[in-house]
Amino acid sequence: MATLARTQPPWKMPESSTPARLKIWNSLTRTKNDFVPIDEKEVKWYSCGPTVYDDAHLGHARNYVTIDILRRIMIGYFNYKLKFVQNVTDVDDKIILRGRQQHLLTQFKENNPRITDKVVGTTIKAFDAYVKKNLPLLSPDLKPDSFNKESTEIYANVINGKSLDGTTPPGDKEAKLKMHLKTAGTAATALLSPSKSTAVDTAEFYAGAEDVLLPYLDSLYGSGIDANDHTIFTKLTQKYEARFNEDMRNLNVLDPDVVTRVTEYGDQIVTFVKKIVDNRYAYKTSDGSIYFDIETFEETPGNHYARLEPWNRNDKDLLADGEGALAKKTTEKHSDADFALWKSSKPGEPSWKSPWGPGRPGWHIECSAMASDVLGGQIDIHSGGIDLCFPHHDNELAQSEAYWSNKEGGHQWINYFLHMGHLSISGSKMSKSLKNFTTIREALSRGDWTARSLRIIFLLGGWHDGVEITDDLRKAGSSFESYVTNFFLKVRDLEIHPNTNSSGSDDEKLKKQFETAKERLHNALTDSFDTPTAMRAISGLITDYNSAAKSGLSDEVSFDIARWVTKIVRIFGLDGSSDPDNGSIGWSGIEIPKEAKEFVYAVSRERDEVRKHAIAGNLSEELLTSIISKDKPARQQNTVGAPYAEVLCTFQENLKGLTEKKAPAKDFLALCDRLRDLDLWDLGIYLEDRDNAPAMVRPVDAELRAVREQKEANERQKREAKERREREEAEKKARLAAQAKISPKDIFRTAEFSAWDEDGMPTKDAKGEDVPKSKTKRMRKEWEKQRKLHEEYLKGVSSA
Repeated sequence: MATLARTQPPWKMPESSTPARLKIWNSLTRTKNDFVPIDEKEVKWYSCGPTVYDDAHLGHARNYVTIDILRRIMIGYFNYKLKFVQNVTDVDDKIILRGRQQHLLTQFKENNPRITDKVVGTTIKAFDAYVKKNLPLLSPDLKPDSFNKESTEIYANVINGKSLDGTTPPGDKEAKLKMHLKTAGTAATALLSPSKSTAVDTAEFYAGAEDVLLPYLDSLYGSGIDANDHTIFTKLTQKYEARFNEDMRNLNVLDPDVVTRVTEYGDQIVTFVKKIVDNRYAYKTSDGSIYFDIETFEETPGNHYARLEPWNRNDKDLLADGEGALAKKTTEKHSDADFALWKSSKPGEPSWKSPWGPGRPGWHIECSAMASDVLGGQIDIHSGGIDLCFPHHDNELAQSEAYWSNKEGGHQWINYFLHMGHLSISGSKMSKSLKNFTTIREALSRGDWTARSLRIIFLLGGWHDGVEITDDLRKAGSSFESYVTNFFLKVRDLEIHPNTNSSGSDDEKLKKQFETAKERLHNALTDSFDTPTAMRAISGLITDYNSAAKSGLSDEVSFDIARWVTKIVRIFGLDGSSDPDNGSIGWSGIEIPKEAKEFVYAVSRERDEVRKHAIAGNLSEELLTSIISKDKPARQQNTVGAPYAEVLCTFQENLKGLTEKKAPAKDFLALCDRLRDLDLWDLGIYLEDRDNAPAMVRPVDAELRAVREQKEANERQKREAKERREREEAEKKARLAAQAKISPKDIFRTAEFSAWDEDGMPTKDAKGEDVPKSKTKRMRKEWEKQRKLHEEYLKGVSSA
């Protein structure tokens, strides 16, 4: 058997007579290699697509959005023509299990529309089986009503965010335990629910018990379903493929040029496996399964197994994951590492015809067969998540080389492997199996992220590095988006308010900085798509622009820089489907509605004039009439434009009213503030006042809302603090007033003492003993204070 110690020859990289425009970090060589396409006319790219049995989560977004970024850079910046192929895995062990389980649960619900003793009994058995399998430290005979107490004690470390033993950092093991604790706890709560009689009770019960019922019902009845009815599984896969495509489009991910599906490739996969068998790199077992023969494969010169992660080739856990949850144990495998190309279908599993009997594809063979069918025997780029390196992509490589090679030597199937880093939460990667994820549609619908803000986060990190979303990273992403948005707003404002008095003295300096930024970005992108450095080049150029004196900067230089920034951010996919090369400026979100422009720009001009003259103290009736007369909105407006026209009319009418009343300047300024802070704000538009320049018209965005909310929160805190102080002062005065009514002779007449003198001073304590002199001295001070307070009270009463 070949081992890791075997010397592997260097992977042969393509060569070109001209210098490469791009270097790419290649997982095959674990270094950066010049990118030399097989055919300059078309780059062939295969990317592993989704396994469609559940909604895609943010971890998937990390993979597919990042691949989309690289693809867009290849097309938009380096001008490569791509043929981008992506598969859909619509049959594998996870899908079979999920489809079968959902089918059985649906039947169970239909047969049991009410929660009877039978349903409860079945659920208790399901709960017991789930706990025994997944939470082995708990008592084997644990009852649902004891679950919370015992699980909290035994798994305290895990619940508190520690490792199971409490000494090492938590990892995937602890994440799985948390998931199992949550699932079992939810089921226990459903079982302990006091009422199970109504339709609502039934729905809530099944929702709580579902995740323990699914595997239990499958263990009882899974092998008995009619697996020839493929709709049991396709109902699931078609639903989630459609939802996946919707999620990707909502994230502005380009559609693949070609989509392949496993269920549509049954015959081609059988043919592919048969050739590997004919090449003597695979063997059949007695049940009709076909396994890849790693040892025979490596006996051929030039063939090596586990090229991507040779250190993992003997990892039993990874090998088991690669074979799938429904893998059949067999003693007929030549080696434990040999993997299934074709699996004989057991009862309850879908099947397709083959020379070896009814069966279904192994996980890895699907990509090899589909990619080879569409792209041929040699492919430029293969991409996917980092977790696919071993065994999936290593197995793909081996079986594809076995298919395309001959006995004289190996065959190079893929030239560049690109693997995207994980997205992590609290140190654990996002995973469907861990159920520690937020789905893409949840994140977008709640407003946690937008397609742009999430993509910016990924651009700020290396594409093959792990990303952990932290508050600092969120702030960095938000800051970049705001920085670019404000830059676009400034430059677009020059189209409305040209800088006609510019001397152009700063043009040459900024042009040099512009060239430096372009060179920096180019060097970054050629260096294996170094988007973090590219993003810094963009923000650095904007800083240079902001630092330049606008009086010395011509508008054309501003426009040139803005057009370039627009082109790059669009290449990165930060502006929907906008064309990077159309010469326009900005991205979505900086424009007010077109129906609003006529009226909003008019009212903004009038407001600027009114403010300027009100501040200067020379706002006369004649001047005001002149200002208003420039803009006369039509009485009839379409539905969309009417609110904006109304704002202009109302502002003008209010100005006339203040003029007729000969109102002071402060009232005119207050009206201008109202227009900015209420009337236009409520329509989603803000007027940003600037020194010695007209107000900038801009949409109300998340940044502006956050600033206003913070300002309002600060004002609310100040107001509440003032109210609290006033309330406390009033309460203090009330207490003093009540205290003042008491005679000093009565303040010590309590059960603590048993005798007093004529002034009411205590002489004996409750036991009849003399009061200590030190205590008498302290009480005399209190007595004197109360005497003065009471005398003041009596004076007030007598004078009333």
